[in-house]
Amino acid sequence: MEITLDLIVFIVLAIFIVVSAVLAVTTKRILRAATYLLFVLFGTAGIYFLLNYSFLGAVQLLVYAGGMTVLYVFSILLTSSEGDQAEKLKPGKMVAGLVTALAALGICLAVMLRHQFLPSSFEHGELAMRTIGHALMSTGKDGYVLPFEVISILLLACIVGGLMIARKR
Repeated sequence: MEITLDLIVFIVLAIFIVVSAVLAVTTKRILRAATYLLFVLFGTAGIYFLLNYSFLGAVQLLVYAGGMTVLYVFSILLTSSEGDQAEKLKPGKMVAGLVTALAALGICLAVMLRHQFLPSSFEHGELAMRTIGHALMSTGKDGYVLPFEVISILLLACIVGGLMIARKR
């Protein structure tokens, strides 16, 4: 395998994204977590630009810049630092979380290592809008309706969970 500048930039961006993601979920301060999440989104935009998807990279930067601004405002308004005490994790819960995370990582790695990633049948060039619409709205082999609906239900659950946490007791 030949080492090129693109490969080096990709590896640096991937490491940056992984480190920022780990820091985002392990920090105890919400503004730092939001900042690390912003770094993850910038790294993702960097990968889009590296792959010559400049429009997608620009959309990533513009949409998530606004989204992160809203996240900063909500994190300041909805969390009060007065009287909040961090819950001490019991060792059993910490071990259970670690075992669950390692099991999920093992399953993901097993699936990725056993799967044959075949070359794409996509012919390079522009796609017709109708082709993109059929791919997004079809339920067949190459359809994206089911993953889209699963993600929308997951986001709805996150919103409800956030509201339950943020409401006054």
